[in-house]
Amino acid sequence: MSEGGQRQWRFYLDDMTEFAEKVLAYTDGLDQESFVASGITYDATLRNLELIGEAARHVPHEIRTDRPQIPWRMIIATRNRLIHGYLGIDQDTLWSIIQDDIPELVRVLKDAK
Repeated sequence: MSEGGQRQWRFYLDDMTEFAEKVLAYTDGLDQESFVASGITYDATLRNLELIGEAARHVPHEIRTDRPQIPWRMIIATRNRLIHGYLGIDQDTLWSIIQDDIPELVRVLKDAK
Protein backbone atom coordinates (compact mmCIF):
# COMPACT_ATOMS: atom_id res chain seq x y z
CA MET A 1 0.00 0.00 0.00
CA SER A 2 1.37 3.42 -0.88
CA GLU A 3 2.12 6.01 1.75
CA GLY A 4 -0.65 8.17 0.29
CA GLY A 5 -3.10 5.30 0.73
CA GLN A 6 -2.00 4.79 4.32
CA ARG A 7 -2.51 8.44 5.11
CA GLN A 8 -5.97 8.30 3.61
CA TRP A 9 -7.25 5.48 5.83
CA ARG A 10 -5.69 7.14 8.86
CA PHE A 11 -7.76 10.23 8.09
CA TYR A 12 -10.87 8.06 8.31
CA LEU A 13 -9.80 6.81 11.74
CA ASP A 14 -9.23 10.42 12.78
CA ASP A 15 -12.69 11.31 11.48
CA MET A 16 -14.26 8.41 13.37
CA THR A 17 -12.55 9.56 16.57
CA GLU A 18 -13.69 13.14 16.05
CA PHE A 19 -17.30 12.12 15.39
CA ALA A 20 -17.32 9.81 18.43
CA GLU A 21 -15.94 12.57 20.64
CA LYS A 22 -18.70 14.88 19.40
CA VAL A 23 -21.30 12.26 20.39
CA LEU A 24 -19.83 12.19 23.89
CA ALA A 25 -19.64 15.99 24.11
CA TYR A 26 -23.21 16.46 22.88
CA THR A 27 -24.65 13.96 25.35
CA ASP A 28 -22.49 14.86 28.35
CA GLY A 29 -24.65 15.46 31.41
CA LEU A 30 -27.83 14.16 29.78
CA ASP A 31 -29.86 11.16 30.85
CA GLN A 32 -31.72 9.09 28.27
CA GLU A 33 -35.01 10.96 28.68
CA SER A 34 -33.37 14.37 28.32
CA PHE A 35 -31.40 13.16 25.32
CA VAL A 36 -34.44 11.80 23.49
CA ALA A 37 -36.31 15.07 24.14
CA SER A 38 -33.35 17.28 23.20
CA GLY A 39 -34.28 17.99 19.57
CA ILE A 40 -31.22 19.47 17.88
CA THR A 41 -28.81 17.62 20.20
CA TYR A 42 -30.54 14.34 19.41
CA ASP A 43 -30.38 14.99 15.68
CA ALA A 44 -26.73 16.10 15.80
CA THR A 45 -25.80 13.02 17.84
CA LEU A 46 -27.51 10.68 15.39
CA ARG A 47 -25.80 12.41 12.48
CA ASN A 48 -22.40 11.90 14.07
CA LEU A 49 -23.19 8.23 14.75
CA GLU A 50 -24.03 7.92 11.04
CA LEU A 51 -20.78 9.65 10.11
CA ILE A 52 -18.74 7.23 12.24
CA GLY A 53 -20.18 4.39 10.19
CA GLU A 54 -19.73 6.23 6.92
CA ALA A 55 -16.03 6.80 7.67
CA ALA A 56 -15.65 3.15 8.74
CA ARG A 57 -17.00 2.03 5.36
CA HIS A 58 -14.06 3.78 3.67
CA VAL A 59 -11.36 2.05 5.71
CA PRO A 60 -9.84 -0.66 3.50
CA HIS A 61 -10.72 -4.26 4.29
CA GLU A 62 -7.12 -5.22 5.09
CA ILE A 63 -6.86 -2.39 7.62
CA ARG A 64 -10.12 -3.51 9.24
CA THR A 65 -8.85 -7.09 9.36
CA ASP A 66 -5.63 -5.91 11.04
CA ARG A 67 -7.66 -4.09 13.72
CA PRO A 68 -10.22 -6.63 14.99
CA GLN A 69 -10.58 -4.74 18.28
CA ILE A 70 -12.69 -2.19 16.40
CA PRO A 71 -16.25 -3.51 15.91
CA TRP A 72 -16.38 -2.63 12.21
CA ARG A 73 -19.48 -4.66 11.33
CA MET A 74 -21.46 -3.24 14.24
CA ILE A 75 -20.40 0.32 13.40
CA ILE A 76 -21.41 -0.02 9.76
CA ALA A 77 -24.65 -1.87 10.59
CA THR A 78 -25.56 0.88 13.07
CA ARG A 79 -24.91 3.50 10.40
CA ASN A 80 -27.16 1.63 7.98
CA ARG A 81 -29.96 1.35 10.51
CA LEU A 82 -29.76 5.03 11.44
CA ILE A 83 -29.40 6.42 7.95
CA HIS A 84 -32.26 4.35 6.55
CA GLY A 85 -34.45 4.68 9.64
CA TYR A 86 -35.34 0.99 9.67
CA LEU A 87 -38.50 0.60 11.75
CA GLY A 88 -37.63 3.60 13.86
CA ILE A 89 -34.80 3.62 16.34
CA ASP A 90 -34.90 1.75 19.63
CA GLN A 91 -34.06 4.44 22.18
CA ASP A 92 -32.67 1.99 24.76
CA THR A 93 -30.27 0.50 22.22
CA LEU A 94 -29.27 3.94 20.99
CA TRP A 95 -28.58 5.18 24.52
CA SER A 96 -26.57 2.04 25.28
CA ILE A 97 -24.43 2.67 22.18
CA ILE A 98 -23.79 6.25 23.30
CA GLN A 99 -23.06 5.40 26.92
CA ASP A 100 -21.21 2.09 26.57
CA ASP A 101 -19.92 1.60 23.03
CA ILE A 102 -18.79 5.10 22.02
CA PRO A 103 -16.38 5.69 24.95
CA GLU A 104 -14.79 2.30 24.24
CA LEU A 105 -14.67 3.08 20.52
CA VAL A 106 -12.76 6.31 21.17
CA ARG A 107 -10.23 4.34 23.23
CA VAL A 108 -9.67 1.61 20.63
CA LEU A 109 -9.51 4.09 17.75
CA LYS A 110 -6.78 6.06 19.50
CA ASP A 111 -4.87 2.82 20.16
CA ALA A 112 -5.34 1.64 16.55
CA LYS A 113 -3.27 4.34 14.89
